[in-house]
Amino acid sequence: MAPDTRREAVCPRCGVTFHYASMAQHKPFPFCSARCREIDLGKWLTGQYVIPGRAVEETDSEAPPSPQDKE
Repeated sequence: MAPDTRREAVCPRCGVTFHYASMAQHKPFPFCSARCREIDLGKWLTGQYVIPGRAVEETDSEAPPSPQDKE
């Protein structure tokens, strides 16, 4: 009998412990499911998750040129 090569991980979204054979075969890794992966992505896209840092103020010199400036 071959040894069990499955690994154990904990979903960062819901905390469920799950088993997987390889990251390549478990598409939603490091999440337990596609649902948890999509919930996490949604939080990033809506700004519920942010990377801490100073706010950057946009000034005229940093602003991209407007279409009128190109003419």
